[in-house]
Amino acid sequence: MLEIFERGGLMMYPLALASLILVAIIIERFIMLRKKKIIIPEIISIVNQFKSFQDIELAKNICQNHKGPLTNLIQLSLDSKNLEKSEIKEIVEDQGRQEVRKLEKGFGILETIASIAPLMGLLGTVLGMIRVFAVIKEQGIGQASALSGGISEALITTVTGLFIGIPALIFFNYFSYKAENFVLDIEKYTDKLMQKIQHIKDQSIKKNEKQDQ
Repeated sequence: MLEIFERGGLMMYPLALASLILVAIIIERFIMLRKKKIIIPEIISIVNQFKSFQDIELAKNICQNHKGPLTNLIQLSLDSKNLEKSEIKEIVEDQGRQEVRKLEKGFGILETIASIAPLMGLLGTVLGMIRVFAVIKEQGIGQASALSGGISEALITTVTGLFIGIPALIFFNYFSYKAENFVLDIEKYTDKLMQKIQHIKDQSIKKNEKQDQ
């Protein structure tokens, strides 16, 4: 393996760095984008069982024990219950954009690696072919061993660039799809809680109006 790396030439070093970054991001995203870590069952239970403002303290206590994007938005909705529905929605949407940024952490790097790894491999190919032509110019086409070094460098970097770029693109699309689904789920449960809060407020207003009459 080390021999192949050395034969690949100068471009193998940035390609190796790109591969290490790629592996680190993939592992980190697999850990962070687990469904139970994002769509926490206990938080879903809060939303489904929320019936009155008397449930708020219990809901907040549960939220404090389970941190995550959905939890943050649910807690923000509960803290903003006395505001108008439009104001609550605006605050939650602003915070939601920040939570989406956390879900998409590292996606830009994955996309960049998917784009530049094949290009770095292509650059290695060009450098290898330059070496081949330099040997031909100096020694002629009869020096097979000298020519094979440049050709080998060209082929190795091309293969390495594709070997890194293809998985990077696959995992970028996979994680993007996964994060998008999480965002839709988070929106669904957050909207559900806001509707329940508004319904409780409307019932309270109607009750007060009847008492005044």
